[in-house]
Amino acid sequence: MNLKELAAHLGISQTTVSRALNGYPDVAETTRRQVLEAARRFNYRPNPAARRLATGRAGTVAILFPVERNLLVDPHFFELLAGLAEMIARTEMELSLRATPPQEELETYRRLVNAGRVDGFVLSSPTLHDPRIAELTALGAPFVVHGRTQETLPYAYLDIDNADAFARATALLLDLGHTDVALLNGDAALTFARDREQGYRGALAARGLSAAPGRVTNAPMTEEVGYRVARAMLEAGERPTAFLASSVLLALGVYRAARDLGLSVGREVSVIAHDDALPFLKAETFDPPLATTLSPIRRAGYRIAEMLIERISGVDPKALQELWKVDVVFRASVAPPHGVRRGAAAVRAAGDDAAARRPAR
Repeated sequence: MNLKELAAHLGISQTTVSRALNGYPDVAETTRRQVLEAARRFNYRPNPAARRLATGRAGTVAILFPVERNLLVDPHFFELLAGLAEMIARTEMELSLRATPPQEELETYRRLVNAGRVDGFVLSSPTLHDPRIAELTALGAPFVVHGRTQETLPYAYLDIDNADAFARATALLLDLGHTDVALLNGDAALTFARDREQGYRGALAARGLSAAPGRVTNAPMTEEVGYRVARAMLEAGERPTAFLASSVLLALGVYRAARDLGLSVGREVSVIAHDDALPFLKAETFDPPLATTLSPIRRAGYRIAEMLIERISGVDPKALQELWKVDVVFRASVAPPHGVRRGAAAVRAAGDDAAARRPAR
């Protein structure tokens, strides 16, 4: 069955069928489902060459990553890809992954755009001053950023409110009586890490406090890093009573360090981590269950793919800028500092406050 026959069978125009198959946002969802179901039933497969000729597009979106970072073994990046792929699979487009040496990254973007081999790009792990934004804007290439930068050019992005999330998490620990809170953070060159540190420091400053020397670290977000950093802090003479971690992987390392030193998480050491909802590492299955700031990264990947399709179809990037609020989930890994007695009502109040202002979906 060709496109003309499929359109005739459905009783709608060939243009509408084509736009539904290619994920254009101006097609009603009921029509899109109807077209996709008919395409599956009749095993319709568009001719790629004909589609390129008809649309002037390559039918491919791409995400590039630097070789030395090896992001394909990073579970956070893999979950983002899963969300992207889930959405892209609903269209007739393809998702291309390309590793590139960092010194050749901008040239790779230029080559792909000038050759007409890619219709749009997803940019991940943006830095504070990310040269990819200006380069792709100058090339006129559609793109969506997972995160934000300090770039003043208009660009499409989806980010979570990292500063607010970590301010609220820090405030929760302060409400419970903690005054010495350590922050285990990601790479300082990445925007999310800067925003999380700002939220943490802002919450401390609002109570007339500041971070003790050496309480903020920036490093790869792995279990081993969490273990080494937490163990060093916990073995020091003045140890923190609580840890705020930028990943559940870092938190897993904190748990291991505490237990190796005979300390009880949720009693002698409190821990909160950011949870991207990694399927193999669920915060609620930690012992004790891990308190988190929660925002599933797979859902973000799905939405970014939707936004990129809209951007490719000509939607203004300023209309595609989303900042998602983050849930704070109170669990047994946080409690008043050991030796500080607080009533059950006060602890419940802190938990209730953490759950307040849950973001609309």
